[in-house]
Amino acid sequence: MAVSPSAARVAVLSFAFLFLNLHPISPSTVGYDPDAHGCTGEYCQEKFKRRASPEKRLPARPGSPFKIALFADLHFGEDAWTDWGPRQDVNSVKVMSTVLDDEVPDFVVYLGDVITANNIPVANASSYWDQALSPTRSRGIPYASVFGNHDDAPFVWPLEWFSAPGIPMVQCPVANSSFSDCSFRGTQRLQLLKNEMEQNALSYSSEGPTDLWPSISNYVLQISPMDNPQSPVAYLYFLDSGGGSYPEVISNAQSEWFKNQSLQVNPDSSFLEKNNISPGTGYRS
Repeated sequence: MAVSPSAARVAVLSFAFLFLNLHPISPSTVGYDPDAHGCTGEYCQEKFKRRASPEKRLPARPGSPFKIALFADLHFGEDAWTDWGPRQDVNSVKVMSTVLDDEVPDFVVYLGDVITANNIPVANASSYWDQALSPTRSRGIPYASVFGNHDDAPFVWPLEWFSAPGIPMVQCPVANSSFSDCSFRGTQRLQLLKNEMEQNALSYSSEGPTDLWPSISNYVLQISPMDNPQSPVAYLYFLDSGGGSYPEVISNAQSEWFKNQSLQVNPDSSFLEKNNISPGTGYRS
């Protein structure tokens, strides 16, 4: 459903921090893209080597807790045709930038509803997705994402777009023309995620097992010390809870996948496992 400004997202950006007591990590060396920020040395080389590995292990420098920032319900693109909507997106970028600069996290997780696809009247919503990721990416901080129910929801025609007789005031191209149609079906989960992964070396997101599709963002990330990558200290589980292009549900197949992954990587429950984390603290924009 399209959301009016009066009932739209609250001007509080939800976020939280998760501290994992690993060996110390120096803030001055955490989270920099070697290409964009001149990061050099063993830590940066190891970090980007692991980003390209199938396991996608997150390296932690010995010394201090590993800090994870969680951003939820950003809803970029909401009321995209008004002045209010784009202004809120700018405010969200400012708030995230403040959080990242003040807290200096080692990793960022986007917890769904990154965009409000049902309010975005364009064929490809990836530009809004990229805008939401931009504060983290520009600071060279690695990140991962999981989907919410609005991220690939079909476009809903706003009532204010209709004239008195009830006809949309939009000129759609004729059938069989070389132009795209006006159905605004939105950008599917897989397309959004592929764009994120292909365009951003800092992304640790994953498409997940194909036998769980159309539930896309189901995957596990391992955190382990840089000097001992075979000794994990924590696992982060990501589950796509549906909504948008398919029902809001965590299926039995996902549940079995989760259980099997946990038994495989952490059979004796000796490592910390975190999943389904709910953000709490808020920064007001």
